Amino acid sequence: MKSYRKELWFHVPQRRAFINITPQIEECVRESGIREGLCLVNAMHITASVFINDDEPGLHRDFDEWLEELAPHEPIARYRHNRTGEDNADAHLKRQVMGREVVVAVTGGRLDFGPWEQIFYGEFDGRRPKRVLVKIIGE
Repeated sequence: MKSYRKELWFHVPQRRAFINITPQIEECVRESGIREGLCLVNAMHITASVFINDDEPGLHRDFDEWLEELAPHEPIARYRHNRTGEDNADAHLKRQVMGREVVVAVTGGRLDFGPWEQIFYGEFDGRRPKRVLVKIIGE
């Protein structure tokens, strides 16, 4: 069995964003040389997410508005976590809802997606460098 590991770095200038990282993950699969296996993609920061969904701008705005209703950024005093001097408790909650990682089958040297599926990096407390781990195992 072969194993491949790579870190992707992101520096989102705004607080929140959704970035389609499918092309970068497809490149990792090509670099790995693995034809049959599994690809794990996970956010290595507790205020960011990796998830699979449709690459449709209206849906992304819906996600952003829905998450902001579930866990609004302000007032920051509403969250006990922010009493530590942080202002990102909402980002921790948003990450919990959107998830930490995805696993995608690799078949014939390609990501084995369903219709319209794409991999996204979700940033909920941007303005600093953060990384995503890509780990691919297989033959």
